[in-house]
Amino acid sequence: MEDKFIDLTVPGPTITPVSKPFWDALSQDEFVVQRCLDCTRWVFYPRNLCPHCWSNQLEWQQASGKARLKTWSIVHRPGHPAWQAVAPYVVAIVELEEGPSMMTHLLVDVKQKLDIGTPLELCLTKVNDRNMPFFRVVD
Repeated sequence: MEDKFIDLTVPGPTITPVSKPFWDALSQDEFVVQRCLDCTRWVFYPRNLCPHCWSNQLEWQQASGKARLKTWSIVHRPGHPAWQAVAPYVVAIVELEEGPSMMTHLLVDVKQKLDIGTPLELCLTKVNDRNMPFFRVVD
């Protein structure tokens, strides 16, 4: 299923100095998330300050790549025309095992029955020669 994304020519992510370590790790087939050294809570999306305790002591740490489904939507008409080549597709909010939530693509058939809490696993997927953090249902 992830093969359908490899030749897709779509705008890439906006990489900032704060998010660059995340994207660099993905390019090395690693999934890292920030963790606060003061309150020990995990943080996603990448940022300069911990949203829990306001500390600036955030460190990139290896994450498990495990998640649970929080909610999802089937996209039939993408916001950017280049995504039409793979529509319909499923976008979701997943809760990482470490705690934070993130928006992602689900590598599932749009007709597949999904439930809140469904276990998911990371599946790094090439889009425009860049690894993207997509998820699939755990078998």
